[in-house]
Amino acid sequence: MVRVGILGATGYTALELIKLLLRHRQARITAVTSRQEGQPHISTVHPQLTGRLDLTLQDLSPETVAAQCDCVFSCLPHAASALIIMKMLDTDVKVIDFSADYRLRDVATYEEWYGNRHPDPQRIGKVVYGLPELFGDQIPGSQLVANPGCYTSTAILALAPLLCKQIVDPKDLIIDAKSGVSGAGRTPKLTTLFPECNESISAYSVGRHRHTPEIEQILSLASGQQVEVLFTPHLVPMDRGILCTIYARPLRPVTEDECLELMQEFYRDKPFVRVVDHLPATKDVSGTNYCDISVRLVRGRLLVLACIDNLIKGASGVAVQNFNLMHGFDEREALA
Repeated sequence: MVRVGILGATGYTALELIKLLLRHRQARITAVTSRQEGQPHISTVHPQLTGRLDLTLQDLSPETVAAQCDCVFSCLPHAASALIIMKMLDTDVKVIDFSADYRLRDVATYEEWYGNRHPDPQRIGKVVYGLPELFGDQIPGSQLVANPGCYTSTAILALAPLLCKQIVDPKDLIIDAKSGVSGAGRTPKLTTLFPECNESISAYSVGRHRHTPEIEQILSLASGQQVEVLFTPHLVPMDRGILCTIYARPLRPVTEDECLELMQEFYRDKPFVRVVDHLPATKDVSGTNYCDISVRLVRGRLLVLACIDNLIKGASGVAVQNFNLMHGFDEREALA
Protein backbone atom coordinates (compact mmCIF):
# COMPACT_ATOMS: atom_id res chain seq x y z
CA MET A 1 0.00 0.00 0.00
CA VAL A 2 1.41 3.39 -1.04
CA ARG A 3 1.03 6.18 1.51
CA VAL A 4 -0.12 9.34 -0.28
CA GLY A 5 0.05 13.01 0.65
CA ILE A 6 -1.72 15.93 -1.05
CA LEU A 7 -0.29 19.44 -0.78
CA GLY A 8 -2.85 22.21 -1.13
CA ALA A 9 -5.86 19.96 -0.73
CA THR A 10 -8.62 22.60 -0.79
CA GLY A 11 -9.05 23.12 -4.55
CA TYR A 12 -11.17 21.48 -7.22
CA THR A 13 -8.38 19.33 -8.61
CA ALA A 14 -7.46 18.14 -5.12
CA LEU A 15 -11.07 17.07 -4.51
CA GLU A 16 -11.15 15.08 -7.74
CA LEU A 17 -7.79 13.54 -6.89
CA ILE A 18 -9.01 12.45 -3.46
CA LYS A 19 -12.15 10.88 -4.93
CA LEU A 20 -10.03 8.91 -7.41
CA LEU A 21 -7.51 7.79 -4.79
CA LEU A 22 -10.29 6.59 -2.48
CA ARG A 23 -11.14 4.09 -5.25
CA HIS A 24 -7.51 3.04 -5.69
CA ARG A 25 -6.78 -0.41 -4.27
CA GLN A 26 -3.09 0.33 -3.69
CA ALA A 27 -3.24 3.89 -2.29
CA ARG A 28 -3.94 5.22 1.19
CA ILE A 29 -4.19 8.95 1.83
CA THR A 30 -2.19 9.79 4.96
CA ALA A 31 -1.72 13.58 4.80
CA VAL A 32 -3.62 16.56 3.37
CA THR A 33 -2.15 20.02 3.78
CA SER A 34 -3.40 23.59 3.73
CA ARG A 35 -2.46 26.90 5.32
CA GLN A 36 -5.99 27.40 6.62
CA GLU A 37 -6.09 28.19 10.32
CA GLY A 38 -7.49 25.78 12.87
CA GLN A 39 -6.77 22.48 11.12
CA PRO A 40 -10.30 22.01 9.74
CA HIS A 41 -11.54 18.54 8.88
CA ILE A 42 -11.33 17.79 5.16
CA SER A 43 -15.11 17.35 5.02
CA THR A 44 -15.70 20.96 6.10
CA VAL A 45 -13.87 22.13 2.97
CA HIS A 46 -15.15 19.35 0.70
CA PRO A 47 -18.55 18.18 2.02
CA GLN A 48 -18.59 15.42 -0.64
CA LEU A 49 -15.96 13.64 1.46
CA THR A 50 -18.11 13.39 4.60
CA GLY A 51 -17.72 9.90 5.99
CA ARG A 52 -15.20 8.97 3.31
CA LEU A 53 -11.91 10.44 4.55
CA ASP A 54 -11.13 11.14 8.20
CA LEU A 55 -8.24 13.59 8.03
CA THR A 56 -7.68 17.19 9.06
CA LEU A 57 -5.96 19.81 6.92
CA GLN A 58 -2.62 20.70 8.46
CA ASP A 59 0.18 23.13 7.63
CA LEU A 60 2.99 20.57 7.64
CA SER A 61 6.65 21.06 6.79
CA PRO A 62 8.00 19.35 3.66
CA GLU A 63 10.10 17.07 5.86
CA THR A 64 7.06 15.99 7.90
CA VAL A 65 5.03 15.23 4.78
CA ALA A 66 7.90 13.25 3.28
CA ALA A 67 8.20 11.20 6.47
CA GLN A 68 4.49 10.34 6.42
CA CYS A 69 4.19 9.55 2.71
CA ASP A 70 5.68 7.47 -0.08
CA CYS A 71 4.24 9.67 -2.84
CA VAL A 72 3.10 13.29 -2.76
CA PHE A 73 0.78 15.13 -5.16
CA SER A 74 1.45 18.87 -5.13
CA CYS A 75 -1.62 20.96 -5.97
CA LEU A 76 0.14 24.19 -5.00
CA PRO A 77 0.48 27.24 -7.30
CA HIS A 78 3.54 27.75 -9.48
CA ALA A 79 6.69 28.92 -7.64
CA ALA A 80 5.21 27.89 -4.29
CA SER A 81 5.14 24.28 -5.46
CA ALA A 82 8.81 24.07 -6.41
CA LEU A 83 9.86 25.65 -3.11
CA ILE A 84 8.27 22.75 -1.25
CA ILE A 85 9.10 19.98 -3.70
CA MET A 86 12.83 20.72 -3.84
CA LYS A 87 13.03 20.08 -0.09
CA MET A 88 11.42 16.66 -0.49
CA LEU A 89 13.56 15.30 -3.28
CA ASP A 90 16.49 14.56 -0.97
CA THR A 91 14.31 11.78 0.49
CA ASP A 92 12.89 8.70 -1.24
CA VAL A 93 9.43 10.22 -1.63
CA LYS A 94 8.02 10.43 -5.17
CA VAL A 95 6.30 13.62 -6.32
CA ILE A 96 3.72 14.49 -8.96
CA ASP A 97 3.56 18.26 -9.45
CA PHE A 98 0.34 19.84 -10.73
CA SER A 99 1.93 23.28 -11.15
CA ALA A 100 3.88 24.55 -14.16
CA ASP A 101 7.15 24.69 -12.25
CA TYR A 102 8.81 21.71 -13.94
CA ARG A 103 6.95 21.50 -17.26
CA LEU A 104 9.08 23.87 -19.31
CA ARG A 105 12.62 22.95 -20.33
CA ASP A 106 14.11 26.44 -20.25
CA VAL A 107 14.46 28.69 -17.20
CA ALA A 108 14.25 31.92 -19.20
CA THR A 109 11.01 30.80 -20.87
CA TYR A 110 9.50 29.94 -17.49
CA GLU A 111 10.49 33.29 -15.99
CA GLU A 112 9.21 35.22 -19.03
CA TRP A 113 5.76 33.59 -19.03
CA TYR A 114 5.25 33.17 -15.27
CA GLY A 115 6.92 36.32 -14.01
CA ASN A 116 8.88 34.60 -11.22
CA ARG A 117 12.48 33.59 -10.69
CA HIS A 118 12.48 29.81 -10.64
CA PRO A 119 13.19 28.43 -7.13
CA ASP A 120 14.80 25.22 -8.46
CA PRO A 121 16.44 26.08 -11.80
CA GLN A 122 18.96 23.24 -11.80
CA ARG A 123 16.17 20.68 -12.37
CA ILE A 124 14.60 22.49 -15.31
CA GLY A 125 14.83 20.35 -18.44
CA LYS A 126 15.50 17.18 -16.45
CA VAL A 127 11.98 16.35 -15.27
CA VAL A 128 9.73 13.93 -17.15
CA TYR A 129 6.62 15.52 -18.67
CA GLY A 130 3.70 13.50 -17.36
CA LEU A 131 1.65 12.86 -20.48
CA PRO A 132 1.63 9.04 -20.58
CA GLU A 133 0.44 8.80 -24.18
CA LEU A 134 3.72 10.37 -25.35
CA PHE A 135 6.20 9.81 -22.51
CA GLY A 136 4.87 6.71 -20.77
CA ASP A 137 8.16 4.86 -21.15
CA GLN A 138 10.00 7.58 -19.17
CA ILE A 139 7.59 7.79 -16.23
CA PRO A 140 8.24 4.45 -14.46
CA GLY A 141 11.09 4.86 -11.99
CA SER A 142 10.94 8.68 -12.03
CA GLN A 143 11.03 10.45 -8.68
CA LEU A 144 9.46 13.68 -9.97
CA VAL A 145 6.88 14.01 -12.75
CA ALA A 146 5.52 17.29 -14.13
CA ASN A 147 1.76 16.88 -14.56
CA PRO A 148 0.62 18.60 -17.77
CA GLY A 149 -1.82 21.47 -18.09
CA CYS A 150 -5.44 20.94 -19.15
CA TYR A 151 -5.52 23.00 -22.36
CA THR A 152 -2.09 21.60 -23.08
CA SER A 153 -3.10 17.96 -22.83
CA THR A 154 -6.08 18.46 -25.14
CA ALA A 155 -4.13 20.29 -27.83
CA ILE A 156 -1.09 18.03 -27.69
CA LEU A 157 -3.08 14.80 -27.89
CA ALA A 158 -5.08 16.21 -30.81
CA LEU A 159 -2.06 17.33 -32.83
CA ALA A 160 0.70 14.85 -31.97
CA PRO A 161 -0.26 12.13 -34.50
CA LEU A 162 -0.51 14.56 -37.42
CA LEU A 163 2.74 16.32 -36.54
CA CYS A 164 4.71 13.15 -35.80
CA LYS A 165 3.67 11.73 -39.17
CA GLN A 166 4.39 15.09 -40.86
CA ILE A 167 0.86 15.45 -42.20
CA VAL A 168 0.38 19.14 -41.28
CA ASP A 169 2.40 22.33 -41.39
CA PRO A 170 4.00 22.74 -37.93
CA LYS A 171 3.95 26.54 -38.19
CA ASP A 172 0.36 27.00 -39.36
CA LEU A 173 -1.71 25.79 -36.41
CA ILE A 174 -4.66 27.63 -34.86
CA ILE A 175 -6.07 26.35 -31.57
CA ASP A 176 -9.50 27.66 -30.58
CA ALA A 177 -10.06 26.36 -27.03
CA LYS A 178 -13.01 26.64 -24.67
CA SER A 179 -13.02 25.74 -20.97
CA GLY A 180 -15.49 25.48 -18.13
CA VAL A 181 -15.18 27.83 -15.16
CA SER A 182 -13.54 25.26 -12.84
CA GLY A 183 -10.40 25.66 -14.96
CA ALA A 184 -9.86 29.02 -13.25
CA GLY A 185 -9.59 27.34 -9.85
CA ARG A 186 -11.54 27.76 -6.64
CA THR A 187 -10.11 31.10 -5.50
CA PRO A 188 -12.79 33.79 -6.10
CA LYS A 189 -12.12 36.13 -9.03
CA LEU A 190 -14.31 38.84 -10.52
CA THR A 191 -14.40 37.22 -13.99
CA THR A 192 -15.62 33.88 -12.63
CA LEU A 193 -18.41 35.20 -10.39
CA PHE A 194 -21.78 33.83 -11.56
CA PRO A 195 -23.23 37.18 -12.75
CA GLU A 196 -20.04 37.87 -14.71
CA CYS A 197 -19.59 34.57 -16.56
CA ASN A 198 -23.11 33.13 -16.79
CA GLU A 199 -24.80 33.50 -20.20
CA SER A 200 -21.54 34.78 -21.65
CA ILE A 201 -18.58 33.45 -23.63
CA SER A 202 -15.38 35.44 -23.61
CA ALA A 203 -11.81 35.10 -24.81
CA TYR A 204 -8.98 35.81 -22.37
CA SER A 205 -5.17 35.98 -22.27
CA VAL A 206 -5.18 36.44 -26.05
CA GLY A 207 -1.66 35.94 -27.37
CA ARG A 208 -0.19 35.51 -23.91
CA HIS A 209 -1.69 32.43 -22.30
CA ARG A 210 0.92 30.52 -20.30
CA HIS A 211 0.07 27.20 -21.91
CA THR A 212 1.34 28.44 -25.29
CA PRO A 213 5.05 27.69 -24.74
CA GLU A 214 4.16 24.37 -23.11
CA ILE A 215 2.13 23.26 -26.14
CA GLU A 216 4.86 24.35 -28.55
CA GLN A 217 7.63 22.75 -26.50
CA ILE A 218 6.04 19.33 -26.14
CA LEU A 219 4.81 19.10 -29.73
CA SER A 220 8.24 20.17 -30.97
CA LEU A 221 9.92 17.57 -28.76
CA ALA A 222 7.53 14.80 -29.78
CA SER A 223 7.62 15.49 -33.52
CA GLY A 224 11.28 16.50 -33.89
CA GLN A 225 10.50 19.83 -35.57
CA GLN A 226 9.84 23.41 -34.49
CA VAL A 227 6.13 23.89 -33.82
CA GLU A 228 4.38 27.24 -33.54
CA VAL A 229 0.74 27.70 -32.54
CA LEU A 230 -1.77 30.51 -32.33
CA PHE A 231 -3.66 29.63 -29.15
CA THR A 232 -6.78 31.44 -27.94
CA PRO A 233 -8.64 30.24 -24.83
CA HIS A 234 -12.26 31.08 -24.04
CA LEU A 235 -14.32 30.87 -20.85
CA VAL A 236 -17.72 29.24 -21.27
CA PRO A 237 -20.52 29.13 -18.65
CA MET A 238 -20.29 25.47 -17.61
CA ASP A 239 -18.65 23.82 -14.62
CA ARG A 240 -16.12 21.59 -16.35
CA GLY A 241 -14.80 20.44 -19.70
CA ILE A 242 -12.50 21.60 -22.50
CA LEU A 243 -13.19 21.56 -26.22
CA CYS A 244 -10.45 22.41 -28.71
CA THR A 245 -11.14 23.09 -32.37
CA ILE A 246 -7.81 23.11 -34.18
CA TYR A 247 -7.19 24.32 -37.72
CA ALA A 248 -4.21 22.84 -39.58
CA ARG A 249 -2.93 23.00 -43.15
CA PRO A 250 -2.05 19.63 -44.70
CA LEU A 251 1.36 19.33 -46.33
CA ARG A 252 -0.06 16.94 -48.95
CA PRO A 253 -3.49 15.79 -50.13
CA VAL A 254 -5.20 13.71 -47.42
CA THR A 255 -8.63 12.33 -46.67
CA GLU A 256 -10.62 12.27 -43.44
CA ASP A 257 -10.51 8.47 -43.35
CA GLU A 258 -6.73 8.46 -43.74
CA CYS A 259 -6.31 10.88 -40.83
CA LEU A 260 -8.74 8.99 -38.60
CA GLU A 261 -6.94 5.72 -39.32
CA LEU A 262 -3.58 7.34 -38.63
CA MET A 263 -4.83 8.63 -35.26
CA GLN A 264 -6.39 5.29 -34.36
CA GLU A 265 -3.09 3.55 -35.03
CA PHE A 266 -1.11 6.18 -33.12
CA TYR A 267 -3.25 5.67 -30.00
CA ARG A 268 -3.98 1.96 -30.48
CA ASP A 269 -2.50 0.92 -27.12
CA LYS A 270 -3.43 4.08 -25.22
CA PRO A 271 -6.48 3.28 -23.08
CA PHE A 272 -7.60 6.85 -22.41
CA VAL A 273 -7.63 8.29 -25.93
CA ARG A 274 -10.69 7.55 -28.06
CA VAL A 275 -10.54 8.42 -31.76
CA VAL A 276 -14.20 8.73 -32.74
CA ASP A 277 -16.17 9.19 -35.96
CA HIS A 278 -18.68 11.61 -34.43
CA LEU A 279 -17.98 15.17 -33.34
CA PRO A 280 -16.71 15.11 -29.73
CA ALA A 281 -18.67 16.87 -26.99
CA THR A 282 -17.67 17.69 -23.43
CA LYS A 283 -20.60 15.72 -21.98
CA ASP A 284 -19.16 12.57 -23.55
CA VAL A 285 -16.05 12.79 -21.35
CA SER A 286 -17.37 14.55 -18.24
CA GLY A 287 -16.24 12.80 -15.08
CA THR A 288 -13.92 10.48 -17.02
CA ASN A 289 -10.21 10.27 -17.88
CA TYR A 290 -10.86 10.02 -21.62
CA CYS A 291 -9.79 12.36 -24.39
CA ASP A 292 -12.08 12.09 -27.43
CA ILE A 293 -10.64 13.16 -30.79
CA SER A 294 -12.00 13.39 -34.32
CA VAL A 295 -11.01 15.12 -37.55
CA ARG A 296 -12.76 16.71 -40.52
CA LEU A 297 -11.47 17.97 -43.87
CA VAL A 298 -13.06 21.28 -44.86
CA ARG A 299 -11.97 23.32 -47.90
CA GLY A 300 -8.48 21.94 -47.84
CA ARG A 301 -7.99 22.43 -44.09
CA LEU A 302 -7.95 19.77 -41.41
CA LEU A 303 -10.14 20.52 -38.41
CA VAL A 304 -9.15 18.46 -35.39
CA LEU A 305 -11.65 18.42 -32.54
CA ALA A 306 -10.76 17.14 -29.08
CA CYS A 307 -12.34 17.31 -25.65
CA ILE A 308 -11.52 16.28 -22.08
CA ASP A 309 -12.76 16.83 -18.55
CA ASN A 310 -10.33 19.52 -17.41
CA LEU A 311 -10.39 18.32 -13.79
CA ILE A 312 -9.80 14.64 -14.64
CA LYS A 313 -7.81 14.03 -17.82
CA GLY A 314 -6.67 17.65 -17.58
CA ALA A 315 -5.35 17.31 -14.01
CA SER A 316 -6.20 14.66 -11.41
CA GLY A 317 -6.91 11.72 -13.70
CA VAL A 318 -3.65 11.99 -15.60
CA ALA A 319 -1.91 12.44 -12.23
CA VAL A 320 -3.29 9.06 -11.14
CA GLN A 321 -2.13 7.61 -14.46
CA ASN A 322 1.34 8.90 -13.63
CA PHE A 323 1.08 7.54 -10.09
CA ASN A 324 0.21 4.11 -11.47
CA LEU A 325 3.11 4.09 -13.91
CA MET A 326 5.59 5.34 -11.29
CA HIS A 327 4.65 2.50 -8.95
CA GLY A 328 4.23 -0.32 -11.45
CA PHE A 329 0.44 -0.55 -11.22
CA ASP A 330 -2.00 -1.02 -14.09
CA GLU A 331 -2.31 2.36 -15.78
CA ARG A 332 -6.11 2.10 -15.59
CA GLU A 333 -6.31 1.47 -11.81
CA ALA A 334 -9.01 3.72 -10.24
CA LEU A 335 -9.68 5.31 -13.63
CA ALA A 336 -11.59 2.74 -15.69
